[in-house]
Amino acid sequence: MPETTSPVSRVIVAVFDGLRVDMVRPDLTPNILRLAKRGVWYREARSIFPSVTRVATTSFATGAPPSVHGIVGNAFYHRPAFADRVLDTSKAPDIAAAETAEAGAFVTAATLGDRLAQAGKRMAVVHTGSAGSAYMINPRARRNGHWTFSVHGAAHTQTPEAVEEVVARFGPLPERALPRLPDQSYAAKVMTGHVLPALAADVTVVWFNEPDTSFHYSTLGHANSLTALRAADAAFGEILDWIEAQPDAETIAVIAASDHGQISTDGIVTLAERANAMGYSIGQKAKLEDMAFVMTGGRSGEIRSLSDNGPSLERLASWLMEQPEVSHVFSRGRNAVEGVIDGTLAFETVDLHHSRQPDLAFVLKATNDIDVHGLNGLGLMTPGDVPLGGGMHGGLHPAELNTVLIVAVGASDGAGGVSDRPAGIIDIAPTVLDLLGLPALETMRGTSLARSAGDAAQRHLFVAEKGRFAQTVSVAEQDGRRFILNG
Repeated sequence: MPETTSPVSRVIVAVFDGLRVDMVRPDLTPNILRLAKRGVWYREARSIFPSVTRVATTSFATGAPPSVHGIVGNAFYHRPAFADRVLDTSKAPDIAAAETAEAGAFVTAATLGDRLAQAGKRMAVVHTGSAGSAYMINPRARRNGHWTFSVHGAAHTQTPEAVEEVVARFGPLPERALPRLPDQSYAAKVMTGHVLPALAADVTVVWFNEPDTSFHYSTLGHANSLTALRAADAAFGEILDWIEAQPDAETIAVIAASDHGQISTDGIVTLAERANAMGYSIGQKAKLEDMAFVMTGGRSGEIRSLSDNGPSLERLASWLMEQPEVSHVFSRGRNAVEGVIDGTLAFETVDLHHSRQPDLAFVLKATNDIDVHGLNGLGLMTPGDVPLGGGMHGGLHPAELNTVLIVAVGASDGAGGVSDRPAGIIDIAPTVLDLLGLPALETMRGTSLARSAGDAAQRHLFVAEKGRFAQTVSVAEQDGRRFILNG
């Protein structure tokens, strides 16, 4: 977008969980396209790895990948919090335990909310996703004097008074339903009837849990999923109507984004069970007693050693590379490209190198085949609550990584454009700060999209091989930041 020469009055960010770029189209998302007509659409925007919600949410908040902020998975083994089970970042009690264990520094980087508070500015959040995602978007909301509403209730936010005042004004929270249509309309009502006119925060974020939820459980192109996406877009349209009716509409910036995409699943791989049949002694979730390793799953997963007496990591990594369903295996870096285990890629290649990095990580295969709804991308997953055929994410397929990202300043039509500049979720926080006339934090790896790019973009292909196993990761680099294009 053209460089902004004067700060805006406030910034409103709408995130559509799980929205694929190719599903932004006139029959499904007319209001997102309405914003695109007066903003810049970064068509090559990218999420992070693993491409899952709470990792992406924390990258949104910190303007940095997990190598900086330390949230390395939706679920991961974190011994300081729980020695006997996997930590689930969707659950408020698990996050509370992790914060206690980490002396309040579970997220290991400062955030957008922190920087706004330093400047005496306020952030408000209307969230319809999990308690973990509502937490990660502003981890120190209470200390910062900010306001976070969760559609799940007072126990799912650091500021329960936000839920109490909303319920007092708008009535009971919506009941759980699939698709989550009541959540979308309730969020719009809270935004336009209370948050935007009454709180007048400098930065307001609304997080729609659709289409992600319906993509998971009703498949990507199912009628329920399309209805859910239309409902989220309609709720966004109500917010745009409110903005455009304001006398200062030309000074309000609006950002529309998604945190990751999704692909359809076409197979379930019982990887842990298969490994255990070979004698590897792998535990999952809360079944870790007397196990040599712990494994998480999904489209990708991590593995950590629990014992010095079990099979070696090298042997387990070699076994993983022999499995036809496994596309990638990562280990701790021997250098910036190669893992310490032959044939693996280093965590550095995907910005997952952190003191909390696992011993190994794997990704299951995906293809560019077309699913039953005519959408590109089919992938494998480990067993879970998502039914076979449902949408999943967390891997390295372009449709999982490519995200929606549109930035618009002012309410005038005709200023829209499309950019192929490398960009992504880590750029949102620095852009918000710059639009408000504030410098980014030193820990932020993203850059402001309100300013012209500095360096020319460079593409790199990282390769690792062992025997018949070969893996690649393609990235784009510009201005000191890396975006994963595909693997």
